[in-house]
Amino acid sequence: MAHGTKLNGSLRDFITRQHLFFVATAAPDGAVNMSPKGADSLRILSDTRLLWLNLSGSGNETAGHLRKLNRMTLMFCAFEGDALILRLYGTATVLHPRDAGWDAAAAQFPPMAGTRQIFDFSLDRLQTSCGTGVPLMAFQKDRVHDELLPFYAKMGEDGVEAYWRRKNTKTIDGFETGLFED
Repeated sequence: MAHGTKLNGSLRDFITRQHLFFVATAAPDGAVNMSPKGADSLRILSDTRLLWLNLSGSGNETAGHLRKLNRMTLMFCAFEGDALILRLYGTATVLHPRDAGWDAAAAQFPPMAGTRQIFDFSLDRLQTSCGTGVPLMAFQKDRVHDELLPFYAKMGEDGVEAYWRRKNTKTIDGFETGLFED
């Protein structure tokens, strides 16, 4: 097991090879949230800073939790190749299309229907572990392009906004997510 405060070249390479990562957040009270993430939604800007493009979903727990307690953990597991688990611990700020800095951050990613927020993650520390308990699994395909993106593209911008208003303005514990605040 290794500890550190910065990514190195081999850890950066490991992250870019992963098809899936997990995001965990928690407010001081209420449910802990952990979500799987994929697609082309993560960028490493430096050894201590990453951007994560957040697509629409049935909830918006991460944004609500960060408003209560600014901490986030990203976890990457080797499902192929040599065993490894990498956890990144840090804080994140939420960028919405209305915010200064959105255009520059969004330019890091291809346009995707249902894009909701970008999280600007600052790494405080990291930890690796062996990962031999993680099964080997072969990647078949990414469902995002066949299922998720067409679902939101078909809705159109007005439909996506209506969906957000129904499903993404509060967490399951009732915390505001800040999606429509000025």
